Amino acid sequence: MSAPNKSYDPVEVEALKPEEIERMRDEALAAFAAAADLDQLREAKVAHSGDRSPLALANREIGALPPHAKADAGKRVGQARGAVNKAFAARRAELEAERDARVLVEEAVDVTLPYDRTPAGARHPLTTLSERIEDIFVAMGYAVAEGPEVETEWFNFDALNIGPDHPARGEHDTFFVQGDEADGADSGIVLRTHTSPVQIRSLIDREPPVYVICPGRVYRTDELDATHTPVFHQVELLAVDEGLTMADLKGTLDHMVQALFGEGMKTRLRPNFFPFTEPSAEMDMVCYVCRGESVGNPDKPCRTCSSEGWIELGGCGMVNPKVLTACGVDPTKYSGFAFGFGIERMLMFRHNVEDMRDMVEGDVRFTRPFGMEI
Repeated sequence: MSAPNKSYDPVEVEALKPEEIERMRDEALAAFAAAADLDQLREAKVAHSGDRSPLALANREIGALPPHAKADAGKRVGQARGAVNKAFAARRAELEAERDARVLVEEAVDVTLPYDRTPAGARHPLTTLSERIEDIFVAMGYAVAEGPEVETEWFNFDALNIGPDHPARGEHDTFFVQGDEADGADSGIVLRTHTSPVQIRSLIDREPPVYVICPGRVYRTDELDATHTPVFHQVELLAVDEGLTMADLKGTLDHMVQALFGEGMKTRLRPNFFPFTEPSAEMDMVCYVCRGESVGNPDKPCRTCSSEGWIELGGCGMVNPKVLTACGVDPTKYSGFAFGFGIERMLMFRHNVEDMRDMVEGDVRFTRPFGMEI
């Protein structure tokens, strides 16, 4: 760079000649216009607007000019650099708009694509049905009671009037928990075979009147097949109050099946025997498919009930006075009724499930159609 000189004209400085400044400006504008993307535009900016660009070097020459010549040279260089910066900003805006439009096309989300790449979950139908049954009885004023799945024999058998010689207390029907003794049957601890122990605990813990519904998991030494499973679910009901009769039981059953299967459903009671109820009965409900119309009608056979018109649902009866006495309830003052049935069996009836193994194998293709009802 030359030293200050008061005698020469800035036009004679090659980098500051008007035509040279115009050439630098035009090259910069052409480079910006030729940039095909933002990366190329950035490279062009460094070449034509950076610290080592021709216009930047020309601007440095102004400092060596005499005072009277600096203003004119600075104006020409400043206008050129302003035009270059304006062109750069305009071209950058264009390229950014093109990029954004291209991204909208290339990265667009097709909302018509299948939505189940990550399938929605589903509640297990046994849980849903159990809660629906609970809701029916809670609406009638019953409380939901729960108890341990590992029980003593007293709660599981003795308090329910199931004697020591009863077949249900054998290892062919009951899972015994291994104790300190070599023989697990001597431990006195079992996996509960029904939810009836919850009824006993409720009678002990509460003062009559007692109205409870007892859902839960139970265990039997059954083989897993289409209609049996060693682990299944039951729901039992217990009502103990003054003056309860079989008529109250029958009305409660009718209300339950109508709430679960629809209006017009009826129940019937057939005499039976259970140690913990007296009198006892098997509870049947009218076939939910044919509504009894297939009976004696060969033109309209029903596979669900085998044209008998009724389907067995579970056991029921009036609470045996011995059970009330075992729980400290005066049988001369109070009476009660109880019934119980398997939730798996109810699910099979209600949704035409043919194989109980589908309920325990964890296949989402079975649970998903039931949805997320809560």
